[in-house]
Amino acid sequence: MRISDAIRFGSVATAILIAAPALAFDNQQTPSAASVPGPVTPLAPTPGAKIVSPVPERPTPFEAFRSGTQAYLAGEKGKALTELRYAAEQGDLPAQWKIGRMYAEGDGVKRDDKKAFEYFNKLAIENADESPIGPHARFVSSAFVALGNYYLSGIPNSEVKPDKERAYEMYSYAASYFGDPDAQYRLARFYLGADGTPKDARQAARWLGLAAQKGQYKAQALLGHMLVVGEGGLPRQAARGLMWLTLAHEAMTSGDDGWIAQYYDEAVTKTSEDERALARVYVEQWLWGNRR
Repeated sequence: MRISDAIRFGSVATAILIAAPALAFDNQQTPSAASVPGPVTPLAPTPGAKIVSPVPERPTPFEAFRSGTQAYLAGEKGKALTELRYAAEQGDLPAQWKIGRMYAEGDGVKRDDKKAFEYFNKLAIENADESPIGPHARFVSSAFVALGNYYLSGIPNSEVKPDKERAYEMYSYAASYFGDPDAQYRLARFYLGADGTPKDARQAARWLGLAAQKGQYKAQALLGHMLVVGEGGLPRQAARGLMWLTLAHEAMTSGDDGWIAQYYDEAVTKTSEDERALARVYVEQWLWGNRR
């Protein structure tokens, strides 16, 4: 019984017994209140001694990437760059890709194609064997496409000079190994002689078809045009071609896509009413199949 219990019940004898030394469960005498040591006074630091503060824990690469992404979405581009750069230095692939994009587009930072190239090059070279179905495959394949674009045009005042063969290698690897639709579209343009290379319409149509099936709207437009006019010896499939052009026309995103609108308008005038009706059926089938 506690002393407070004894006082509450008015038991003087109990209070006396409690005040006296008691035996613990192991027959050892329990210390009295007077024998319990008081609070320990901390020792004063030794003069001249250096006080070391605890080192704060650094965030994991994933935590830094998440924090950087949140800052980016909130419009805090400076903070985003700091967090993403830390994550990238720790080997976070999405962070490396995002910083590369920011420098390539001048998004929150001064545009610097050389720095963008360095990030994309590191990402591609160190992760070329990433599984095509792995969680980071799209970042690696996108880096290869970006490198292909840089090699195609070169970077002024840098060691990156125009190199069509190297660009072709970048596109080809991303298109074949990763199945990247943007790379497949770029590769198809090589086979259409867009960059002074030998023309092969059938190879171009093959790569365009693969990209178009994945929703790459520029590939859809180019393939549609080829099928409407029967380009390069391809059999003319006007209704199927107009289907692809219709899908591409609906997906246009910028003024740079004016060529798609031109191809679409030309296709409408070059097709019959029956072909246009069949194209509408194909479009509905495509949309229905891609909803599932």
